[in-house]
Amino acid sequence: MYTLNKIYKGDSIELVKDIDDNAIDLIASDIPYGIGVDTWDVLHNNTNNAYLGSSPAQEKAGAVFRKRGKPLNGWSEADRHIPKQYYDWVSSWAGEWLRILKPGANVFIFAGRRLSHRCICAFEDAGFTYKDMIGWEKERAAHRAQRISIIFDRRGDVFSANKWHGWKVGNLRPVFEPILWFSKPYKIGGTIADNVLKHGLGAFNENILKKYKQEPDNIFHIKSQPSDTGLHPTQKPLKLMELLIELTTVEGQIVCDPFCGSGTTLIAALRLNRKYIGFEREEKYYNIILDRINNEEYDIKSILL
Repeated sequence: MYTLNKIYKGDSIELVKDIDDNAIDLIASDIPYGIGVDTWDVLHNNTNNAYLGSSPAQEKAGAVFRKRGKPLNGWSEADRHIPKQYYDWVSSWAGEWLRILKPGANVFIFAGRRLSHRCICAFEDAGFTYKDMIGWEKERAAHRAQRISIIFDRRGDVFSANKWHGWKVGNLRPVFEPILWFSKPYKIGGTIADNVLKHGLGAFNENILKKYKQEPDNIFHIKSQPSDTGLHPTQKPLKLMELLIELTTVEGQIVCDPFCGSGTTLIAALRLNRKYIGFEREEKYYNIILDRINNEEYDIKSILL
């Protein structure tokens, strides 16, 4: 078992193997979506020289458009295997997550809409119970759908451009993000109430939703603050992570984030008097997490003095 209240640098798929059985009370993690946000999000082998590149138009559009992804239809027959390859990748570590969690412990995973179903199947096949999909409604979302008439205009096909005016290529505006909620099964023949008494896990604290001005619904409306951006391309709001932690754990329990990113889960755990352990492979983000933790600990000490 690792030292608690610490972030470790390295590949979590390997590092998690050294955590003791039945040691963790909650895993909350923004895992790679497998959609090519950056090099760390490429979880398949079939690429070409355009993948993750950029064009002048993308550079002008802002950070969310700076990397070129694969079209939904793919560039080759090999691209059809990407969803299965993502399932295989999740399956390679989901069983270890099951092992390290206590009975009745919960898992919250941020997953991309395109491949979340593959994540669900991998976790079910590993032995988890799939509880629900929470929708995090975002106040801002980029609309990437391109007008198909522009494509015809570039070809000089005025007739087709007029005929298909108003039609777009791509998806609707992604105003919500899935949070997949799993739990580790408790003892067969027992009850959740028995498990709560033995492990302090299995139920959720509905009263805590009032603190975050939420209804007891599976849609969360948490806005990002200025401090919730700029550290990582997929950074999540601190209040959202605090809500997930307080919803399913009590003070002193252990929260784990195997894919730490900018470390928001760890900061939330620290603020809520939970113990934590985290892993991050990328040195850039590992150093950001260290700085955030050091600053947070300094602020807490200053308040206590």
